[in-house]
Amino acid sequence: MKKGEKKSRIGILARGVGHTVKRVFQGTLILLLLSVIVVAVWFYAKYGRQLLSYQAKANKLVAGSDVKTFRASQTSLVYAANGELISKLKGEKDVYYLEYDYIPQYVIQAVICPEDRKFFSHDGIDLLANIRAAIVLLKNKGEIHQGGSTITQQLARTVFLSNEVTWERKITEIFVAMALERKYDKKQIIEFYLNNIYFANGHYGIQSASMGYFGKSVSELTLSEIAFLCAIPNNPSDYDPLTNYAYTIQRRDKVLVQMRDEGAITQSEYEEAIQQEIVLKTSATEHQNYVESYTYYCAVQALMAKEGFVFRNVFADVTDRENYERQYYEAYYRWQKTLFTGGYRIYTSIDLEKQKWLQEAVDRELEGFDETGKEGVYCLQGAAACMDNDTGRIVAIVGGRSQEWIGYTLNRAYQSYRQPGSSIKPLIVYTPVFERGKYPDDIVVDEKFEGGPRNSGGVYSGEIPISRAVAVSKNTVAWKLFDELTPSAGLSYLLAMNFHKIVSRDYVPAAALGGFTYGVSAVEMASAYATIENDGIYREPTCIVRITDADGRVLVDDTIREKRIYAVNAARMMTYCLEGVMENGTGRKLKLAGQNAAGKTGTTNDQKDGWFAGYTAYYTTVVWVGYDMPREMEDLMGNTYPGRIWQSFMERLHEGLAAKEFAPYTDARPASVQEDGMSQQDNAE
Repeated sequence: MKKGEKKSRIGILARGVGHTVKRVFQGTLILLLLSVIVVAVWFYAKYGRQLLSYQAKANKLVAGSDVKTFRASQTSLVYAANGELISKLKGEKDVYYLEYDYIPQYVIQAVICPEDRKFFSHDGIDLLANIRAAIVLLKNKGEIHQGGSTITQQLARTVFLSNEVTWERKITEIFVAMALERKYDKKQIIEFYLNNIYFANGHYGIQSASMGYFGKSVSELTLSEIAFLCAIPNNPSDYDPLTNYAYTIQRRDKVLVQMRDEGAITQSEYEEAIQQEIVLKTSATEHQNYVESYTYYCAVQALMAKEGFVFRNVFADVTDRENYERQYYEAYYRWQKTLFTGGYRIYTSIDLEKQKWLQEAVDRELEGFDETGKEGVYCLQGAAACMDNDTGRIVAIVGGRSQEWIGYTLNRAYQSYRQPGSSIKPLIVYTPVFERGKYPDDIVVDEKFEGGPRNSGGVYSGEIPISRAVAVSKNTVAWKLFDELTPSAGLSYLLAMNFHKIVSRDYVPAAALGGFTYGVSAVEMASAYATIENDGIYREPTCIVRITDADGRVLVDDTIREKRIYAVNAARMMTYCLEGVMENGTGRKLKLAGQNAAGKTGTTNDQKDGWFAGYTAYYTTVVWVGYDMPREMEDLMGNTYPGRIWQSFMERLHEGLAAKEFAPYTDARPASVQEDGMSQQDNAE
């Protein structure tokens, strides 16, 4: 074949291949276009009407708004058991509203640089950011994360959609943001945003936050203080300056870095700002007492439950716990916000007279201890919770000693977790073993053994009835019974009663004596002891009776969630033993005049924590005493400061009430066994 013919054939072949590739490419392109069209048609057929409904809803919401919409908030009201008003919860947006011209430019840059750099150029949404958020949503199987939201979207969510948590809400949020951008200009939107975003602790808007945290107008703030405040809305739970000050500072530093990198501030301004110490000057008007803080906590939890949030206290691993806590705080934060703007009517079981008595009992017993920490808070503290045994609701709660208001006060009754000492024994040792066939008169051996605990005072009594071991709080007996029962079985009762801080390291014999990693709260202990008094039926502790909206529609009704924890007879046997504590045991000096009472002392080995938990047929009250920064206290025991607080309060609480006896337990053993048990008890004592 000639050279020219060869080249010609190669050329023809190449053109043929080229045409083939072209036809394949065209065919593939047509198929892709057809696929896109098919998918688009399918998507529209399946979701089109739904999307149009979301768009219509968004347009209606925005069309019905005006500048007054972004100033408005409804005041929520909290009522005591007798109908007396306890507190008003209001965001005070209108009082502290700032128009755009009065908002410092540093504030605007401090939110735009870290949150939405394209704010002044986009049309309400950042398409790429929302696509990324959608991918994350798919990866998390539908869980909503806040990523991808522009400032306009955040405004849309805050003002119009704050209680929705589904992907439908995310789509509606996008439509609302686009509608807002069509109706209002950028200056108005940033003005609305800065006056509506939440800065934690009831502060809505930058001016409210400035007055609340620094006691001055935003126009008087330094660059560093502005960055500090603008760090909070990113996550008001994590960056709450009153409870997580260090985290807020870290976030402030990131805001300043982003402002510098975006050219909003100079290097010298950055260096000066990052070196400034932030000193909070919260005002007394922001104080929430123990009743209020617990009421708000219970109200938020009730609203979360209404929404369908599933509360958990058992986790597969650390990652599972962290994921749950993130979801919990996201939901908690959303509902917490609505307390200040939703116009709720919150009716509680709090009895303000009983609350006064409990506070006075704590203050009077600890008044001789005037040492304070650097923030002026008393070092020695107490906490207590009282539950009405008829209703299962909290009627009084004290989270610490009274003193002139000096800033944020921790509500130790439900926010602090401390080692319970021997007060835990009835809950995880004795009532469980009664369920498994033991009786109060069964004989056990109190003796020292290798690897075991030491009894208080170093006294070992040999053979004694279980009831006596409870009465004088024998550590050796509790340890051995718990070991036989197994820690897993014993601690399962606490988990069933929603104790929050039980972790894997707690599954050891020492837990029988209250040796926990974190500990328990006074509210948890009150609900657990009330469970024993209530024949083994647990009622979730709360002070909420019902919640309505401003028009009286019931949002949360008066239903108490309850479940059986202990068998009836086991609970009654435990009550019998705890009556023995008051008659001839560690609580014998704390008996109530004219009332039958059951109780248990609790003291940690190093005397850092003292507890007294006790009840009558009317009320259950639990008291804790100790130092905020745990340290030994020579004369602190369950029957000293905590016991005397309990006795003083309960005496006053029961004035004029007829004595009530507890229901007796049933001895189902053959008569011969019963008689033998009584004979052994007589001999042992």
